[in-house]
Amino acid sequence: MAKPISDARFKTPKKLSSHGPARVIALCNQKGGVGKTTTTINTAAALAEYGRKVLLIDFDPQGALSRGLGLINEDVTTIYDLMVDRKLKATDAIVHTSVEGLDLIPANIQLSAAEIQLVAEPGREKILAGVIRPILGDYDVIMIDCQPSLGLLTVNALTAAHGVLIPVACDYFALKGLQLLINHTVELVRERLNEGLKIDGILATMYDPRTLHSRNMLNQLYEDYGDLVFRSVIKHTVKFKDSSEQGKPVTQYASSSEAAEQYRTVARELVDRGCAP
Repeated sequence: MAKPISDARFKTPKKLSSHGPARVIALCNQKGGVGKTTTTINTAAALAEYGRKVLLIDFDPQGALSRGLGLINEDVTTIYDLMVDRKLKATDAIVHTSVEGLDLIPANIQLSAAEIQLVAEPGREKILAGVIRPILGDYDVIMIDCQPSLGLLTVNALTAAHGVLIPVACDYFALKGLQLLINHTVELVRERLNEGLKIDGILATMYDPRTLHSRNMLNQLYEDYGDLVFRSVIKHTVKFKDSSEQGKPVTQYASSSEAAEQYRTVARELVDRGCAP
């Protein structure tokens, strides 16, 4: 049975949606520090506000997504357990979060061993897809928070996904890394493992309108990738760190803040693009 993380309950009225089959979105960027986990948590929470039933999968051994949603107990069934023990079911690992309609499959440092343990497995790139297949009908959206690398775990996430959402910090090196992700990794997975994989969008994060560099990088992003780039832009603010420290999405921790509204616009764009039906 699913285990509650917290007793806090969602207060905002919401429109109920019919569930499944879920659309699977991988949040991916091989560069760390671009706001990927923050984007996963807060976009999912905003989608839940809009009536979507959402499952988050923490697919990073650092477990930041799990901690950012208030899960500090390491003695739980994790995505690692599901991948290495075929007798377990995905429902054995699902926990409820403090946001109504938002569930989580957690991760911890054990996941770092998965790439080594699974390297000799037949069909090793499709293990995650097999884990989540039985629960696709239980959710509207499943979001996978990938680790900042392009190894076997990330390939598993991209193979299981229908689309990729790419958070990119507004700095020079982040934009350069984006080219590698799109032109090499995503294309390779599309050609060999998942021909239906699409790029749902690119989200500019950690934007500081006070600096010329940040403004130039945002303009460059729109120039290079056009309509792939979300109209929503996530500004740099301490509220994201504060909300993570409290184990809550910013939409719950500071519901009326500009930071929360920015992620609500991201969720609306995903819906408008047909990526979160």
